[in-house]
Amino acid sequence: MPTETELLRSDDKQIEELFRESPAGEVPRGPMEGVAIIPGAGRTGARVLAGMVNRFCWRGKVFSPEGYLSNRLTALDILSIVAMVGPGPSRLDDRECIVIDYSRTSTVFGAVRDELRQVDPDLYLGLIWLAGHRIGWFTLRDPGSVRG
Repeated sequence: MPTETELLRSDDKQIEELFRESPAGEVPRGPMEGVAIIPGAGRTGARVLAGMVNRFCWRGKVFSPEGYLSNRLTALDILSIVAMVGPGPSRLDDRECIVIDYSRTSTVFGAVRDELRQVDPDLYLGLIWLAGHRIGWFTLRDPGSVRG
């Protein structure tokens, strides 16, 4: 069972392999804690960047039962940048994943698409696409679960 700490120590190939072998899982409900993962920054750099992103920018997502989500931004936990959520094929391997689509809800973030797969009962691994190019990874965890 992977943890956020283990994923922050992993390289892009290891993270991609985990994503490929994981099931889509159910669409999360309610607030989820997020961690940004940028494996190209190296082990130390990935941890530092994850901390900075979490502290100053992005903290996670809040999923509504109606098929939408809002991103949790800044230490003030501001809800913004809405997206549509539902099952669909991954751009990575054409297998089912949970697709987070900003194209119909955001002018500024319309070229962003996130894909999720469940890698643990309380942990999702997300893949970030920008204009059809992979740019990074993230995790989402139920805030009531123990962090890795």
